[in-house]
Amino acid sequence: MSSTEHSRQTVVANGQSYIAPQKPTVVITIDGCAVEYLTAALEKGCMPNLQALLDGGAFSVDALSEMPSFTNPNNISIVTGVAPAIHGIVGNYYRDPHGVERQLTQPSDLRASTIHAALHAHGIPVLMVTAKDKLRRLLSVGGVPSVSVEKADSLPIAPYGDATAADLVGRPAPHIYDWDASIYAMDIGLAAHRQAGPIGLLYVSFTDYVQHREPPGSALANQFYSAFDDRLGIYLAEGFLVGITADHGMNAKHNHDGSPRLILLEDVLQEAGIKGHAVLPITDPYTAHHGALGSFAWVYVDRTDRDRAIEIIGNAAGVTEAYTGREAAAAYELPSDLIGDIAVSGDRSMVLGRSASFHAASPPPGHLRSHGGRYEQPIPLILSEQPRPEFLGSRAGRPHRNRYIHDLLLNGCTEQQEAPSGIGSVQKPISVAPFGE
Repeated sequence: MSSTEHSRQTVVANGQSYIAPQKPTVVITIDGCAVEYLTAALEKGCMPNLQALLDGGAFSVDALSEMPSFTNPNNISIVTGVAPAIHGIVGNYYRDPHGVERQLTQPSDLRASTIHAALHAHGIPVLMVTAKDKLRRLLSVGGVPSVSVEKADSLPIAPYGDATAADLVGRPAPHIYDWDASIYAMDIGLAAHRQAGPIGLLYVSFTDYVQHREPPGSALANQFYSAFDDRLGIYLAEGFLVGITADHGMNAKHNHDGSPRLILLEDVLQEAGIKGHAVLPITDPYTAHHGALGSFAWVYVDRTDRDRAIEIIGNAAGVTEAYTGREAAAAYELPSDLIGDIAVSGDRSMVLGRSASFHAASPPPGHLRSHGGRYEQPIPLILSEQPRPEFLGSRAGRPHRNRYIHDLLLNGCTEQQEAPSGIGSVQKPISVAPFGE
């Protein structure tokens, strides 16, 4: 299908219309990228391509991620354009209505369509690339070609026949705990674009191993952002419209001696005579990153103990928010049927755990850096082109959130007719039904 034909088409995903990309477009989600990482790297001269974009008038704002500020809910908000209340992914890990704790990685967990799936159904070339394989199955819903760096050496990458992502790149993939695993994800997208024809919409999602390990301005962090900037220059030279954001930020969560600054929620409640069960939604297979300790948790208690438990937890040093499930659903835009009795958030330097006995089996890494709370919501949002003034005017008053980046790119950065504002104002719209129903 020609780019001219694409430019006349729109698709609908979750009640929002999107103009089909008129040229190759990529959204890059830098996992764990607090604004300070970019600021430090720019100040050191490590990101000349990004600096040139910013100096040339690129669109750049301080934005917010979703709460809780974890990988899965934010990546899915970015690719669906909606809040977790609609798409149903409330964390990396949760307790289901049957009381079973599990990862949120199955396509059946997703309650909304992705923008990529809507474009794919319309015959527009799309590709999802993620460093972490835990995201791959969620991103592939609707038959969207998807690949992870973790499986780059073994799984075929549709629609490229028997070729793996490593075959396309021409070298083996790094380990997921290597500093350049995310850079390799960018290389997969470039290789696919070059070898299989232009990609209409590409999504590249990173891993936050470097950000969990190193603070902004460190040698390794600047090395990482320098390599990112090198690939950014290649994408721009290839003619891509580029959007850059993050799923969450990152902060130090440790004492001066390197031990974690930690509240053990079940132990705090037990001391008060209350039996509670804490669920840590940061939990995932990447224990070297964070040891399952983040700044957000759900607590389950008997209904008769709920108000007292909220009072006890809310008064603990380092806790900034303790809400009922209903309050949390409203405050964080979450689905009320998938969350706990109590939502707990820690401050900038505090993480939340279960009990001393639970964490003794798997001690957290030293000098822990992690995320999950309000203090990891601030993130960058950068576009290589300015959206049209009339488009920005139509969105005036809307907060800057990572979930709106596709709207900004596809509907805002276009030279054709006014970007559509919703269903009913489009030509030839195609709507994709929610998955998992």
